[in-house]
Amino acid sequence: MTTPIIRVKDVHKSYGKGPNRFDALKGVTFDINEGESVAIIGKSGSGKSTLMHVLALLDAPTAGTVELEGIDTSTLKGKKLNRARNKTFGFVFQQFFLTANISVLENVMLPMKIAGVRRSERKARAHTALEQLEMDDKASNKAVNLSGGQKQRSVIARALVNNPRIIFADEPTGNLDTATGGNVEDILFALNRDKGITLIVVTHDDELAARCDRRIYIRDGLLVNDTTEVAA
Repeated sequence: MTTPIIRVKDVHKSYGKGPNRFDALKGVTFDINEGESVAIIGKSGSGKSTLMHVLALLDAPTAGTVELEGIDTSTLKGKKLNRARNKTFGFVFQQFFLTANISVLENVMLPMKIAGVRRSERKARAHTALEQLEMDDKASNKAVNLSGGQKQRSVIARALVNNPRIIFADEPTGNLDTATGGNVEDILFALNRDKGITLIVVTHDDELAARCDRRIYIRDGLLVNDTTEVAA
């Protein structure tokens, strides 16, 4: 039997102590297989963003385990943890998180700089990623001068440069108009379909969620539904 790329076992996450304690996750268990597209759905405050941060190893669970290809991620510390995040994951956020006054190319190269890739290779890989997203003609533009759709395509290029096996997309179309958002969705699902990249989308958008192979519903820190039927 194939090992899931991510396995979540009885994960809890709490913030604060005593009377100020808030339980954001209250015992969540599920697997994600390589190549799946999965929507994590819930209202504001449901725990869906906390769950994404735990899955992406940006935050540690208070209790329970998150396994990455069978490895208990609590055993990953320091450089090993950073390397696992940097090589395995790509991130696409609603807020873009581009550095405004440097070029698109420099923004896209950033994850490779963190990974220690030499500059000539960083430039070549960044240009390749931008070409895939039809953004190479904007490589020398400052990020501040891009439209919303161009910013999000630059973010997707940045997510791709370390050849991630998993892309986390947190409300990836939340700041975009309907047509541009649809284009960004098409790009993400094409990467999932054509390259086999596991796609984990955090959203409250039912139409976006319906495009995923599987939908995991979170309410008040609990998994309340996990449906795998593909939408018609």
